[in-house]
Amino acid sequence: MTEVLHKLSILIVDDSVIIIDRLMEMLSALEEVEEVLSAGNYESAVQQLATSTVHVALLDIHLPGKNGIELLRFIGERYPDVQSIMLSNMQSAHHKKACEEAGALYFIDKSIAFEQIPGILRSMQFRLS
Repeated sequence: MTEVLHKLSILIVDDSVIIIDRLMEMLSALEEVEEVLSAGNYESAVQQLATSTVHVALLDIHLPGKNGIELLRFIGERYPDVQSIMLSNMQSAHHKKACEEAGALYFIDKSIAFEQIPGILRSMQFRLS
């Protein structure tokens, strides 16, 4: 079966409307991106995952209700093809290790590395059968 490059569908999960708006604007401008979805909490993210094709999930650790690490584990169990990137203002070794163990490909500090997200997305391989 031949692999085909696909444009990305990205799900942003963050409870900050400002962060979501900023990411949506940044990511929508990328040639590699077809669709940018958003959710403000765990339950809304689960619903988006069930009803949409998502290639990449950008997840905040702190969400209302269940947290982003729980969502990361859920995605890994139910949607193993979704590549997850954690976004946080909490750059502790504990949080970084927990996210890596749960399957995050990257752990990005929103306060200092936010602008690196487009480059990270471009560097990742997104090929689907």
